[in-house]
Amino acid sequence: MFHRRFFLKSGALATVAASLKPGSSQAFVPAHLWDKYDFGSGPFVKDRLNQGPFPQYPPEEVVPGSSVVMATTPTKEIVPGFGKGLITYIAGDLLAPKVPGETLEQTIEKLVQIPMGQKLYIRLTWRELQKQRGKLEMPDYWKLTLDLAKKYNKRVAFRVFLSNPDIPDPALPDFVLEKVPMVKLEGTWMGDPKSVRHQKVHQEPRYDHPFFQEAFREFDGLMAAEYNGHPLIEFMDTIMYGFWGEGHTWPYQNTPFPDSTTATRTWMSMLETQIGHWTRTPLVTNTQPDYSLVGNSDLLDRTIRSHNWLRTDTIFIENEQIEALSNRPPWIAAVCEVGMSDGTPTSLRIEEGVPHTENIIAHVMDVGANYWSLWNWHKINADNIMRYYRQYPEGIDTIARAIGYKVRPSFIWAYSKDGHNGIIVGVVNDGIAGAPGVLRLTLESPEGKALVSGCLDPGYPIPHQVRQGQMILPPGVPWKGLKLKAELEVKGVCYPVPWACRQKLNSDGSLTLRAMKGFAED
Repeated sequence: MFHRRFFLKSGALATVAASLKPGSSQAFVPAHLWDKYDFGSGPFVKDRLNQGPFPQYPPEEVVPGSSVVMATTPTKEIVPGFGKGLITYIAGDLLAPKVPGETLEQTIEKLVQIPMGQKLYIRLTWRELQKQRGKLEMPDYWKLTLDLAKKYNKRVAFRVFLSNPDIPDPALPDFVLEKVPMVKLEGTWMGDPKSVRHQKVHQEPRYDHPFFQEAFREFDGLMAAEYNGHPLIEFMDTIMYGFWGEGHTWPYQNTPFPDSTTATRTWMSMLETQIGHWTRTPLVTNTQPDYSLVGNSDLLDRTIRSHNWLRTDTIFIENEQIEALSNRPPWIAAVCEVGMSDGTPTSLRIEEGVPHTENIIAHVMDVGANYWSLWNWHKINADNIMRYYRQYPEGIDTIARAIGYKVRPSFIWAYSKDGHNGIIVGVVNDGIAGAPGVLRLTLESPEGKALVSGCLDPGYPIPHQVRQGQMILPPGVPWKGLKLKAELEVKGVCYPVPWACRQKLNSDGSLTLRAMKGFAED
């Protein structure tokens, strides 16, 4: 954008602190090519499997006489799991959903029941969550969403607003507004003069004010104490500057900060606070270009290096965001939020026989997303989603089957060496994204005792490539009849991963090893 280019040319933004914590400063991170960019090697792998190569002939003979004894084929079914899925929006920019003739509980339960939606998403303001210092007061629609998520075996992601131009009330609690100066934004929001965002006097707080920082640290700590690693929480959006927490106050030219260096330092400090609190739940940072010069590129870089995730709030957007999403490291998940048609004729926007939502879906898949939104903008209503789906199910069914990672043990070689039996597992990913963490493989006895376990490299297997891993059994233990299972490790938490194959699986998603017809041991 012009403003960023001008700012860089002026030399005003040189080296800034990544946070207010000692020893964690870094230089400004400009826009760059993400492909092959050095973000580090990813999450630490505690017990890395040997991933080859595996010669089977003299003079090396790493796996002498190995032969394929089992092979799997991809399933066409939806395979649910952590780190992927279609997300049904329960509450968006207008907060709690309101459907005429329905109670809040009825509206939310109908949304939760949408069969294609594997996850749920909810947006709230800080004001709704905390009325006084030292305690949280969760609103009804948060409580209902979590209760129903548990009932229907779904997980919840969420965002907390510090600023929201689409609601008349402030997003901040009164105890913050009473202590922290507000700065009026300069400019005009064009559009419908009857809309809230057009009529509202837009103000932003001095985020760098000591009281704001103190109150924010307390609030984020209270939330993390309740929900960091909570079994129902999938991820939390990183709390960012400005409108909707997206990292900007477009179209306004000023910000509440005295200069961009202060803005960047403030937001990097707030990101470090969140990273420090949310140690087991992924944070998801918006890829928004830095229109307001508040350090967004620095936040993105720190997000990747702390092994957290990315999101964008549409798909037909700046090429800078497409670059980040589609060339991110394979261990980083991407969330794509894009509003869909509600099935009415005017919203379909059909071009050459293709509804606009089908075009959206194709492009979300093009960037290799892990999540996509079932969302009707400001008209959140289960009937709207289902009205579209009944007319055009193919696109939604296609993305539901492919989104994120979808792994299976494609090849299994067996061999014997030095009194040990072993297998080489060739793992394949039939999805559109890498595994957003570290994939752990375990061989268990039929009774469930772990015999050998280890991990692939972070993000692997990436789509449409085979990643091999060697698993050596204790002396004398045969491979036949053992169970091969997978788990995804993300921020120290292990999530079960059902194999995405047509072959019969056990109730826990594992595969029992056997000699298949047509292979070496047949």
